[in-house]
Amino acid sequence: MVARRIALMAIMVAASAANAAPPAQGALPLRPDQQAFRALYQDLVETDTSITTGSCTALASKIASRFKAAGFADAQITPFSVSDHPKEGGLVVVYPGSSSALKPMLLLGHIDVVVAKREDWTRDPYKLVEEKGYFWGRGVQDMKAMDAIWIDSLLRMKQQGYKPKRTIKLALTCGEETSWAFNGAAWLAQNKPDLISAEFALNEGGGGRTDGNGKLLVSTLHVGEKTAINYSIEATNPGGHSSAPVKDNAIYEVADALGKIRDYDFPVMMTDTTRAYFRVAGKARGDDMGHAMMALAANSSDKVALAKVDTDKSYHSMLRTTCVATLLDGGHANNALPQRANANINCRIFPGVSPDAVREQLSQVIADPHMTVKQVDSRGPVAKPVALDPKIVGPAEKLLAKYYPGVPLAPMMSTGATDGIFFEAIGIPVYGPPGLYGDPDGNGTHGLNERSIVKAVYSGRDYLFDLIKVYADS
Repeated sequence: MVARRIALMAIMVAASAANAAPPAQGALPLRPDQQAFRALYQDLVETDTSITTGSCTALASKIASRFKAAGFADAQITPFSVSDHPKEGGLVVVYPGSSSALKPMLLLGHIDVVVAKREDWTRDPYKLVEEKGYFWGRGVQDMKAMDAIWIDSLLRMKQQGYKPKRTIKLALTCGEETSWAFNGAAWLAQNKPDLISAEFALNEGGGGRTDGNGKLLVSTLHVGEKTAINYSIEATNPGGHSSAPVKDNAIYEVADALGKIRDYDFPVMMTDTTRAYFRVAGKARGDDMGHAMMALAANSSDKVALAKVDTDKSYHSMLRTTCVATLLDGGHANNALPQRANANINCRIFPGVSPDAVREQLSQVIADPHMTVKQVDSRGPVAKPVALDPKIVGPAEKLLAKYYPGVPLAPMMSTGATDGIFFEAIGIPVYGPPGLYGDPDGNGTHGLNERSIVKAVYSGRDYLFDLIKVYADS
């Protein structure tokens, strides 16, 4: 039966590869295993999984069929969804290990993507296009390249008859790209903790950064992240006729408050991870900014170094809690004084800082007793600092020397948000490994004409395949 399934898998892969778009003219010829991977990657990208027009459940079903064809037992494949969100399902796959003493490891990936409109893009966002050394399409960078690598790795391991010591689990979820839809990672953590229990997890967030011209300068290991929380600041007023204006105006009060928030920087904070990042990445840069980064890593009170580092928006955000106005609303008629005005303040809170402390600080910064500051929502649990575990860092750094000689590894705290926060809340530390990498401009992630570096996808695939095996056998 297994032999029959493996044979069927080979037929499906061959057919999929035959139907896949050929590599771009001038591209290097692909090995058979790379051709199969490209076909899988193409299938993921060309299956719309946006919240408005797509279906994660449909893609999860396609992926499950691949695992069944490869010989995985039904008991090792667990699709999941909830009745009120039928298109936002996901999948958990378990590859059993031989050791009962070693706890499992978990590969985590979200398969949903940010909405893309065809009329705004240069190319069809739901077609995988290879041009100019890049793959183009929605999700090629965030994060279907890594999803394809996770899936492909387990399929290759099965095909090769690989027997890991540590059980390898794969969780593919939906809802990472929205704050209001069903979140599969949160649901698994709350409802199926035994299914995804693991000693540690590998997720998005790591990678590396080029100089913008293809040269990889530094690789990054994602360790920890901020907490994303929204607050509402609001002013109220009795209002009145606009023909007799007064200084006491709800819109003016909100505008004054926003100006204060704009001009306020939260105090500098560092973890072992961010300190290591500024030290390693600064040395890799070797320019004035790099020297300032290293100086700040050595002394976070160095005001001269801080002033330089703060000129880079990404570095500025890594050093503190940040809050920014994102939505504005006020007034009820164009000929009346406003009775109410409010703004949404989106904060990314440094690990270990409580949401209440940030709310109180915003109140102090605004310093207006007529205004209220309320927490509106929270994307997930409060972020916890994640340890720089040598068992994770060491193998990643050692293998990096093989695939990317001379490129340093810098631990990095994410200033964004990932689904790892839900697993960290139940005691599973989550790391974003290096391997894949991008350009300084972000490669169009969440924006128009998203792209990923072709060379990075193929080399990252090989790197991560080996890294999984190292972790699974140690």
